Amino acid sequence: MLALVHGIILAFGLILPLGVQNVFIFNQGATHRKLLKAAPAIITAGFCDTILIILAVSGLSVVVLNFEWLKNLLFLCGTIFLIYMGFVMWRSTSDSSSKIQVPSRFSARRQVTFAASVSLLNPHAIIDTIGVIGTSSLAYVGHEKVIFTLACIIVSWIWFFFLAIIGRKVGQLGNSGILLKRINQISAIIIWVMAVYLGYNFFTYL
Repeated sequence: MLALVHGIILAFGLILPLGVQNVFIFNQGATHRKLLKAAPAIITAGFCDTILIILAVSGLSVVVLNFEWLKNLLFLCGTIFLIYMGFVMWRSTSDSSSKIQVPSRFSARRQVTFAASVSLLNPHAIIDTIGVIGTSSLAYVGHEKVIFTLACIIVSWIWFFFLAIIGRKVGQLGNSGILLKRINQISAIIIWVMAVYLGYNFFTYL
C-alpha cells in the first residue's frame, strides 16, 4: 500500500510542472476536433514515459547518463529540436479556402515524432526520472517495487489523457480558429523559452 501511494504522489509531483511534453499534449487536444485524433501523441508520450520509468527503476539509465558526452548531446539535440518545434507550431497555417482561421493540425506521424522527441530528447525530464523515481524505487524490492513502478506508469498515462481532454475543452470554447491559433502561439513561446534554457545548460556543461 505504501509503495502504491508513494508511486502515485511521486509521479504526480514530477509530471504536474509545466513542461514541453505537457504543453504539446495539451496543444494536440486543443487543436484537434476529436480527442481520438490526438491519440497518437497521447499514446506515444505515455509509452515513452513508461520506458523511461522502467529504465529508471531497473538502474540501466543511470549507467547511460554517466557518460558526460551523452548528456551534452541530449542538451544540444533537445535545444535544436525545440527551436524547430516552436517554429512549426507558430507557423501553423490557416485554411486559405475558409474565412475562418483554423490552425493546421498535426498528422498522426508528426504527432508521434514530436511526442517521442519531447519525451526522449529532454535531458531534464530524463534526469528527474532517474534521480527521483529511480532513487525512490531503491526503497522497495519484489512485488512492492512492481507496484511502485506500475503506480508511476499509470499516473503518467492518466495525466496525458487528462491534459488532452482539458485541451479539447479549451479548444471548444471559441467558435472560430482564433483561440486555437493563440494556443499554438503561446505553446510555441513556452517551447522556445525551454529551448533557451536547454541551450544555456548545454553551454554550461561544456
